[in-house]
Amino acid sequence: MNAATAISPPDARLAVRADFPGIGDWHYLDTAATAQKPQCVIDAIARGYGPDYATVHRGVYKRSADMTLAYEAARRRVAGFIGAASENEIVFVRGATEGINLVATAYAGEQLQAGDRILLSELEHHSNIVPWQMIAEKTGAQIDVIPLTDDHRIDLDAMAAMITPAHKLVALAHVSNVLGSVLDARRAADIAHSVGAKLLLDGCQAVPRLVVDVAALDCDFYVFSAHKLYGPTGFGVLWARPALLEAMPPYQGGGAMIDRVSFDKTTFAPPPGRFEAGTPHIVGAIGLHAAIDYVESVGLARIHAIETDLVRQTRAALSQINSVRLFGPDDSAGIVSFMIEGVHPHDIGTILDEEGVAIRAGHHCAQPLMAVLGVDATARASFGMYNDASDVEALVKGIERVTRIFG
Repeated sequence: MNAATAISPPDARLAVRADFPGIGDWHYLDTAATAQKPQCVIDAIARGYGPDYATVHRGVYKRSADMTLAYEAARRRVAGFIGAASENEIVFVRGATEGINLVATAYAGEQLQAGDRILLSELEHHSNIVPWQMIAEKTGAQIDVIPLTDDHRIDLDAMAAMITPAHKLVALAHVSNVLGSVLDARRAADIAHSVGAKLLLDGCQAVPRLVVDVAALDCDFYVFSAHKLYGPTGFGVLWARPALLEAMPPYQGGGAMIDRVSFDKTTFAPPPGRFEAGTPHIVGAIGLHAAIDYVESVGLARIHAIETDLVRQTRAALSQINSVRLFGPDDSAGIVSFMIEGVHPHDIGTILDEEGVAIRAGHHCAQPLMAVLGVDATARASFGMYNDASDVEALVKGIERVTRIFG
């Protein structure tokens, strides 16, 4: 049976593709790496660097004051988007990577000591592994790793069995960037808090797909990057509980994060300013505000439903090809990782590119997970709100060509 025949026509889709000038007739299936940008975000960025541009927090002239208002309005918009109680809980950073490093340095680096333990999982992105290794080496803390279930989810039963009062911090992906598996984040928080540990969630793959409410999740830190949420690169968000932010020392020193400077002593601004040294990525905040407005105008529930259906179609079609091995759970959130027996993922990606299909091939910054899966790399198709069944059909046709070429 030709696997492509199993794909339904693109009758269920979001009518948004025309809003994304970077796509055209390209089958872009690499949204987990970075999302394409809608025209409204591009326009907001252009205005921010053009007729609206000025510095923030310093100038007394009107345009600077207006830009300051717009910059802080973006902070309030982010707070509302993830259910934060106040915009003062939102720290603007360069991305989720910097957010995790900030917490590792300014919280864990100050709180942890020899004998303490950090708990991660086997599916974490390198950005949620390496900073904790660096802090563990500095403080003398140790790292433990939660295994996965048979269907490639973080095994929370195992987490509950292995966590101890020595564990001071738990850091987990809300949605896996390789497998698309969704964490039961509230249960993870309950387990962490049962021994007094703090929970950090990497929300990079969650915020473009799921409604996130940090209060309902009961986590302690939450990070995400703007560019995966249809916003600009080089910008991200750290949310943390106010008491934790208040207790954390500055991550970097410089302008803007100070209260008063003298050669005898410097005092620091309250959060979030304390953690935002230097001239900020002003237009990054403007672009993220526009991206959130756009995503919410479409509706996260609708986006998730479409992506879930595309995952279902993709897994159903690929499962009919004997040489294809699928990873992750059947209900993964917008991501399908796979391999073809005897074919390197880079070769898969190259041939698919010739067919106008863009996927990711490699270890996806998750080499420990690759070791768990028993492979060096996988091919990964990841969906966004602009995809439909025609993209799945093109992917499957391309994979059938791969199998013909490699026999």
